[in-house]
Amino acid sequence: MIDIQNLTKRFASHTAVNEVSLRVGPGETLVLLGTSGCGKTTTLKMINRLIEPTTGSISVDGIDVRQQPGPELRRRIGYVIQDGGLFPHYTVADAIATVPKLLGWEPAQIQERTRELIDKLQLPASVLTRYPAELSGGQRQRVGLARALAVKPPVVLMDEPFGALDPFTRRHVRRELFGLNELRETTVVLVTHDVNEALELADRIALMDKGRIVQIGPPDELMTNPATDFVRDFLDDKPLRTK
Repeated sequence: MIDIQNLTKRFASHTAVNEVSLRVGPGETLVLLGTSGCGKTTTLKMINRLIEPTTGSISVDGIDVRQQPGPELRRRIGYVIQDGGLFPHYTVADAIATVPKLLGWEPAQIQERTRELIDKLQLPASVLTRYPAELSGGQRQRVGLARALAVKPPVVLMDEPFGALDPFTRRHVRRELFGLNELRETTVVLVTHDVNEALELADRIALMDKGRIVQIGPPDELMTNPATDFVRDFLDDKPLRTK
């Protein structure tokens, strides 16, 4: 579903991403893991062209992303950030309807899809007329995911989506959201620096350091067979997942 080859991004003299290559299969959840400044968010944002690469190539569903206008590409890729990334002047209903309206969906179709999503995400119908400031952190994150899933995109990108939540709510919300069949059937690339989160959610982890992938594989493989001392130290004392 996603094919990245020799991806590099330079900002002046600083190389943020250095010759990254990886593939993500349909329905797979790949977690980009690493410390702050390792290049994981820059890599994520190059997939939907929020940042343009210096060199290298990215294709989504077999199509080079540079062959498509950025706005058109982003309408086909769900995007979730911390605290939902919701516009403060949009009601929940307006937020979820944003991309369907841009794609010309009929009002009845938008309403049906909106109600389907809030039901799946266990939100009461009363939230549809509320604004982000009137929601809890967990509710804002659910609405952010509903907006990302509204047009059933084949790919959803998540940049530290649970980072604004307290630890208890964070664990509860991420388990609830990733338990959704709809999200399980979607190709997900998620950025985090939280090792436990990566171990719990990932089908594979790409651990990054200084702009490069130092090891990529299933969580248990990284835990039991670290490729370098950095991998071993980064994952030190973390339990094997039971997922």
